Amino acid sequence: MDANRRAFLGTAALGAGGLVALTQAAAAAATDHGAPGAGGFGRDVQQLPPGAPVAYHDPKDVGAMPDFRFSLDGNVPKITSGGWAKEATVHQFPISKGIAGVHMFLDPGASRELHWHAIAAEWAYVIDGRCQTVVLDPSGASEINNYEPGDLWFFPKGHGHSIQTIGDKPCHFILSFDNGAFSEHGTFSITDWIDVSPKDMLALDFGLPKEALNAFPKGEAYIQAGPVIPISQALDAPWPKESTHKFRLLKDPRAVRDFDGGTFRLATVDEWPVSKSMSGGVMTIRAGQMRKFHWNVNANEWHYYLKGKGQVALFGSGGRGKVAEFSPGDVAYIPMGFGHAIKNVGDEDLEIVQTWDNGRFEEIDLDAWIRASPNYLLANNFAGVPADTITKLKQG
Repeated sequence: MDANRRAFLGTAALGAGGLVALTQAAAAAATDHGAPGAGGFGRDVQQLPPGAPVAYHDPKDVGAMPDFRFSLDGNVPKITSGGWAKEATVHQFPISKGIAGVHMFLDPGASRELHWHAIAAEWAYVIDGRCQTVVLDPSGASEINNYEPGDLWFFPKGHGHSIQTIGDKPCHFILSFDNGAFSEHGTFSITDWIDVSPKDMLALDFGLPKEALNAFPKGEAYIQAGPVIPISQALDAPWPKESTHKFRLLKDPRAVRDFDGGTFRLATVDEWPVSKSMSGGVMTIRAGQMRKFHWNVNANEWHYYLKGKGQVALFGSGGRGKVAEFSPGDVAYIPMGFGHAIKNVGDEDLEIVQTWDNGRFEEIDLDAWIRASPNYLLANNFAGVPADTITKLKQG
């Protein structure tokens, strides 16, 4: 009897109920979807015929895997008399819903004028040059700090602040904000405010003749050119308390979190109490090495690539995965909970500025999860994988 005839007779012997079950099993094996209502309802449930060994994901059941790379430094700069700024917000980089970023360059003597942000806190990493910040909090307390490469500042949402280059060298830095919708075009700037306000009210507030206000800038200065401020003449008046807005990332031993393959300097709210809504730091990965597979439990992750060539593999669930390569000036955005790994695919060190939109830094490594799981669970999950391979997998 040929195989087709035996299969036909076997199917006929099953009867109507058996035929339905067989049909459902075949459908499940192809797509992992059964018929509507299959499996029962409430307490009246039953086993279904086995489906495919590996679940099928219909692309229509989940959103498309978004692009997670954007060229921040390839974006159009906003240029004024004293420097420039480039930004990456959710408007240009749709995946970046939780964090926006800016690369800002100030000429010697220039200042980013007095301003505040209504919808986001500001975290910064100084790349090169020296600068000074002045910040005012709601209590009326103010702080003046001077910065050099490798330093951080953090200004809580709504706190008034400014940035000015000190010394005869330009200063540039990376800014990160804990709201992807934040834009440098939406800051509340002092020149803009004075320009659009009634002159008689301003004169009354400051005790000035009304005509004196005619000399003020027309419009928003944003970044204003000015005379060079010698470093020796730059004031420095830090707060004598732990909530200082400055952190010496590359010099503070509390920031060290090195790993196999590279170095990591990180400041969280534990090391830097003022930074309640953001964590951040700098990661360096040696050539050919990687930051292994992991995910962030409580925050979105944002990268700015300073040096080298990197590759990021992103896992988004539902059969979705994407790999992208990054060069200096690029930014990456990893949504909270998405699995990822970062590899140095160049010939020199890979340097990345990284921020998270939570003051508490939490992550879980894939290999630690595997090591914590019983062998019989792993053998079930990885059906068909030899036992000795699973043992080696747990050993790392």
